Amino acid sequence: MTDNDQHNTPTYRIGAVSRLTGVPADTLRVWERRYHVVVPIRTQAGTRLYGAEDLGRLSLIKRLVDRGDAISSVANLSFVQLRERSQGTDLPEPGPDRPCRVAVLGAALAGRLRLEAPALEGLEVVGLFERPDAFLAALAGEAPDLVLFDYPTVHPDQVREIGHLLAQSGASRAILTYHFASRLTLERLEARHILTRRAPLDAVELRRLCLALHQAQGNGNARRPEASVGLEVDLARPLPARRFGPEQLARIALASPTVRCECPHHLVDLISALAAFESYSEECEVRHADDAALHAYLHAATARARALLETALTKVVEAEGIEIGPC
Repeated sequence: MTDNDQHNTPTYRIGAVSRLTGVPADTLRVWERRYHVVVPIRTQAGTRLYGAEDLGRLSLIKRLVDRGDAISSVANLSFVQLRERSQGTDLPEPGPDRPCRVAVLGAALAGRLRLEAPALEGLEVVGLFERPDAFLAALAGEAPDLVLFDYPTVHPDQVREIGHLLAQSGASRAILTYHFASRLTLERLEARHILTRRAPLDAVELRRLCLALHQAQGNGNARRPEASVGLEVDLARPLPARRFGPEQLARIALASPTVRCECPHHLVDLISALAAFESYSEECEVRHADDAALHAYLHAATARARALLETALTKVVEAEGIEIGPC
């Protein structure tokens, strides 16, 4: 993390933004270049620097893309529109089922699917490609729902390449078939929303997997996730102020033995621990630049948790009639 001298607000490098939002760095670069999702500050050396509002915006866009929205349909929405859409308040009811649009990259798989096209009912194959350059050139602006990759062997140094191809395609999910790969490589691919399956897979099984992923994305669009809205940590929002000072918490803790309910005492312990960790994570954010993004997230998440328990303590204090005095 560094400071923007003009506004004195924290900024983050692309690696930190990637770790914090879950958007791979190569995907983020594509989104910026093609869709202008955010406009980072540039240093004299050309380094990208992102602010808290950029982080909040990218987190919302990532959530919507994971849920099945095309990046092209959400990239230019305002922050308010993104928040409303993520909460389901502006989502249309699901329409008629449409074919799953699939692009295929891999010589062996492309050749086989040309012969087995009748078995792909319910899929709209937008292209069968044997080379990455043809794949990228043909899919500009197509944004298929899914990409099928076929790699005989996959090594760790190819994960970034495959992730880049997925990002450039405009698709949000992919399936990769392989013959040989290490467990670490497969875990890295899965982290990029790439489902892996050992080859050979026939057209019927590939069709089943594609339709299952497509259906899951469609269900995500239709779902109204009210239950999770309050659990999101938005770094663009100001942190909640502390409702109780140390002296007030001490008075509540001392008063609790005089009442039947022990909840005030337990809540004071929890809030005190969270407040301490909140300060600790803020100090780590300053002292350890390499992990600034993670500690900024921990600081914000702890502040939200502390505020939630302070609200609960307020209700308990009122119910028990505990006098806490001024802060």
